[in-house]
Amino acid sequence: MLERLIELDKKLFLYLNSLHTPWLDPVMYYATDKYVSLPVYLLLLFIILKYYRNDSWAPIIGIALTIIIADQVSSTLMKPLFQRLRPSREPALAGMIHIVQGYIGGKYGFASSHAANSFGAACFFWMLLKDRFKWIGILFIWAAVVTYSRVYLGVHYPGDLLAGILVGAAASIGGFQLTKWLLTLTNRKSQLSRKIK
Repeated sequence: MLERLIELDKKLFLYLNSLHTPWLDPVMYYATDKYVSLPVYLLLLFIILKYYRNDSWAPIIGIALTIIIADQVSSTLMKPLFQRLRPSREPALAGMIHIVQGYIGGKYGFASSHAANSFGAACFFWMLLKDRFKWIGILFIWAAVVTYSRVYLGVHYPGDLLAGILVGAAASIGGFQLTKWLLTLTNRKSQLSRKIK
C-alpha cells in the first residue's frame, strides 16, 4: 500500500513538474525565496500592532511559536527521520525533472518546510483576523503559490507538500490557542487592576 502511494506521488510530481513555461520559471524561482514573503509578514505585523496595540505581544508570541514548531518539526524532526530524497536528488528521476537555475535544494524533502511555514502562517492569521478582515483568506493563495513553487522547481513531491501543510496547520492551532490564552490572562489582569483601583 505504501509503495503504491509513493509511486502515485512520483507520477503526480512528474505530471505537475512538466507543466512549465519559460515565463513562469523566474516567477516560481522567486516565489520560493523567503525574502520575497517578507512584505507579507511586515504587513501582518503592522496589522497586529495597529489592532492589538498594547496586547500585540500575545499574537506575536503565537505566530513565532507557530513558525518555530512548523519549521522544526518539518526540518529538524521529519527530514532526518524519513530521509526521503528530494526528486531533484533522486537518481532514478535524473533527466526527467524540470530544474530552474540549477536549484536542487537540500538532500531530503519530507516534509516541506516551505509548505509548513507558509500554511502555518496563513492558518494562524486567518483564525486570528477573519472576524475583522474578510480578505484575510487571500493568505491561502499566497501560501498555495509558495507551496506549489516547490513542485514546479522539482525539489518536492506532492506528498511532501501535503505533510508540510498538515504540520503547519497543526502548529497554527497550537500558536492560536496560546494567543487566546495569553489574551485571556491580559484581560483578567486588566479587570483585576480596575477593581483594585
